[in-house]
Amino acid sequence: MTTTLPNWFTARQEAAQKRYEATPAPKRGDETWRFSNLKQLDFAGFVRGADVSSANTADIVARSTGIEKTAAKFVFANDTLIHSETNIPAGVIALPLSEALVSHPELVEKHFMRQETRLGSAKFAAWHEAMVSNGLFVHTGDNVEIEDPIEVHHWISGQNTVIFPHTLVVTGTSSKVRVIDIFRSSDDITPGLAIAFNDLCAGKNSQLDYVAVQALNEVTRIIQIHETATARDASAKGFILNTGASWARNECLSRLEGPGSRSDMLSVSIPAREQEYDQRTFQHHVSEGAYSDLLFKNSLYDNSKTIFSGLIFVDEGAHHTDAYQTCRNLMMSDTCEANSMPGLEINADQVKCSHGSTSSQIHDDEIFYLRARGIDPVRARQLIARGFSVEVVERLAHEATEELVLRFVDDKFAHIAGGGA
Repeated sequence: MTTTLPNWFTARQEAAQKRYEATPAPKRGDETWRFSNLKQLDFAGFVRGADVSSANTADIVARSTGIEKTAAKFVFANDTLIHSETNIPAGVIALPLSEALVSHPELVEKHFMRQETRLGSAKFAAWHEAMVSNGLFVHTGDNVEIEDPIEVHHWISGQNTVIFPHTLVVTGTSSKVRVIDIFRSSDDITPGLAIAFNDLCAGKNSQLDYVAVQALNEVTRIIQIHETATARDASAKGFILNTGASWARNECLSRLEGPGSRSDMLSVSIPAREQEYDQRTFQHHVSEGAYSDLLFKNSLYDNSKTIFSGLIFVDEGAHHTDAYQTCRNLMMSDTCEANSMPGLEINADQVKCSHGSTSSQIHDDEIFYLRARGIDPVRARQLIARGFSVEVVERLAHEATEELVLRFVDDKFAHIAGGGA
């Protein structure tokens, strides 16, 4: 059945296509791409994937395992919905974006891609806006607490397939929701590309938790743009796990727009072999009396590379700001590379802000301690790296979600120990 998209959406897509074509590609010397490998931005040859066959659909659905108990579960293959199940409370909208555009066009328009993409990928945000066709739309309404997470699986299938998944979550006053996005490849050897975008809008006194698990194969690339806005007394928590992809670019912008609002920005990345993870963040304190805390941890193996560039920006009038930013790198080889550039720009009084970054290797005493208890050196190093990551995972404060994330963490460590891809 053919559906008619709202006029505002088609007009936005046409304008975005023109903007994409007119916007120059990032170049060497751009501060927002400092230390980046710009060769990774050659996306020639990538096309939208064909519909997945029924046999492959059944296999993908069977492999889409996550949390045992969910409020809703959606499975997409090449941006096409292939499976859904919901147990959503009355008054909550949780739909594929393609359906929400038809059934709730005004709600989608109000919140869809409203913030400025300012961390380097404006061109690719425009490409996403021009091409997006599906994803998740959630609108909770007021005074609704969704106890179990909403889980979404995004699969890439087929040679040189590009997907444009979009997640738009809006919480009403005094509401609570948790959304989990999982990005996977249908096999381990086929190149793919994802240009993903999140709009996360936390209403007054609400709690919005978002988790992204990026476990694509190691010949696939991804750009993820996360844009979060928190209203008065609202709390937004965003967590990113990177274990897959040959190259991943995360851009996270959090706007604290109301007094008493809070933003937690969390990430664990475990690159190995030749993987490269590039993360840029912006903690924007618009309102006074807001709190933000960023904690990113990277465990680097082999010839892998990470880049972190973060800025805490305090507007004029955003007094009594409380903001923290920490990036820690655990160097698991002599040939890995970690680049960290934390920063502060404060334009208000009576603020409390700190930022910093550390890079270190495992101390010999730690290995000796574990070996003295019968643990071999490889396993000892893996246990230490896992413990290094767990501090961030525990801040999710939801046992089932923590178990899901640690399952992907342990799978990556097992592949490192076994030399797998």
